[in-house]
Amino acid sequence: MEDFLSQLIHSKTKSEFLDSYKANEPVVVHKLGDIAKELIELPFLQSLESLFNFWPKTVDGYQPGIADEVNSKTTSVSEARELFKQGRGLIFNDADTESEVLKKWVNQLIAELGLSSLTYGRSLIYAIPAGAGTDAHFDQNINFVFQIKGVKKWKVAPNTHVINPMTRHTIGTEPDPELASYTEGMPEAMPSDATEYTLTPGSFLFVPRGAWHSTEASGEDSLSISFTFTAPTWIDMLTTALRVRFSQSSVWRETANFVNSQEHLEDAIETFDALLQSLASDVPHWRAEDIIGAMEQHELTMPDDEA
Repeated sequence: MEDFLSQLIHSKTKSEFLDSYKANEPVVVHKLGDIAKELIELPFLQSLESLFNFWPKTVDGYQPGIADEVNSKTTSVSEARELFKQGRGLIFNDADTESEVLKKWVNQLIAELGLSSLTYGRSLIYAIPAGAGTDAHFDQNINFVFQIKGVKKWKVAPNTHVINPMTRHTIGTEPDPELASYTEGMPEAMPSDATEYTLTPGSFLFVPRGAWHSTEASGEDSLSISFTFTAPTWIDMLTTALRVRFSQSSVWRETANFVNSQEHLEDAIETFDALLQSLASDVPHWRAEDIIGAMEQHELTMPDDEA
């Protein structure tokens, strides 16, 4: 039987899709066919009213000004209804916690993309009134979008301002300090080299991690599902391995004393220098294969020593 991902991107081979995935290129597929039925037929996705009646949790609603989650507030379902009538977009977070079908899609995509078992995967339902949308931004996560109701126009552009961002950013807001440390600046508007994709019910779009994108519900209200995946970076892999490795050492576990003391700072530097020298002699013996294997099996333990 064809695997899940191959059914999803039926107009391309899995190899072709993975080439686009690795190159951070969007992929759009229309008319998914049988694989989409279980999403389309979910009772709470038959209409926005069905979703409101079903939804057991809070909802995030866009506020006046920037139309994006960065400028949203958490509301009750009844208040969300009123916000939608006022033309505000809504986000129903972590929908997979309320649906076995959505949870299955999250897990299958993680497995078939070969993402780390430490990946944070989830699904979000977006309800956008006709004529409204979401302002230009990029995400730190991998994003698969499935259109349920209405028509939604997407603009997607490559991100030449920051490659592989570790946090999201919305145009018109201040980047967080870490993000600002590795970018030379952000644009004031959506990049002009954006490609437009029109999603209709049954359409699927892969939005690469870090790609600039904005959306607009065209002509009628839109209902869509995003499956997002925040996977560990190589930084996360290394820092996790470092913590596990050196948590076995009572010396590394010592309190970092005197690092803010002029009188005893020299003692702190001497202690830390010795630890860094031990790290330099230890790391050359590490093997990527061992670390990846141990982390994915959640068995990253190393021999106890006092180095």
